[in-house]
Amino acid sequence: MYPDVTFVARGTGVRALTPAGYDAAIDRVVPAAVELAGEGVEAVMVIGTSLTFYRGPEAHDRLLERLRAETGLPVSTMSQAIIDALHELGAHRVAVATAYIDVVNARLRELLEYHGLEVTALRAFRISEFGDGIIRRSAEEIVELAVESVAETERADAVLISCGGLQTLPAIAPIEARTGLPVVTSTQAALRDALRLAGRDSRIGGYGRLLAG
Repeated sequence: MYPDVTFVARGTGVRALTPAGYDAAIDRVVPAAVELAGEGVEAVMVIGTSLTFYRGPEAHDRLLERLRAETGLPVSTMSQAIIDALHELGAHRVAVATAYIDVVNARLRELLEYHGLEVTALRAFRISEFGDGIIRRSAEEIVELAVESVAETERADAVLISCGGLQTLPAIAPIEARTGLPVVTSTQAALRDALRLAGRDSRIGGYGRLLAG
């Protein structure tokens, strides 16, 4: 998306798309961010939507507070990025497509409702292990899942695809063309916000309304 920007990564060791899998990684997020701050990065974005929302919206808010206090940098998370993007698009009612199992989908619904967003439909791949092939889900499969979610409701005013492991960039424009609705995806919202936090231009044409704005 942004070939002229250097992204510096620190892994935290998520083992699976389950609460137990996230528990192995969540306590490493703040130390990893502090390490990155020490290397001179301009901003910190925590990648991992479900990693940052699975303990509930209040825990997510506390995580953001800690990250800002301990790094002294502009900071956000993938969870916050999707919320900010949906609000920026004026969304109120969201058709959702995810990679997640039911317990994680319930936590995502809680996050969205906490921020004033109604989930009108939700369809999921129900993946729990990385070996189930998150990154091997094709753009066509992602498009179809999102379109199926929209088809369940006549009330949605936006589409959300949640999971940073899904390769969603090529799916955005086809979903918008087929549904007529703006699309927010975890990875694209997070990288866009990362550039904004660093004071950079985040606009890209050809990949939907959010990235073009």
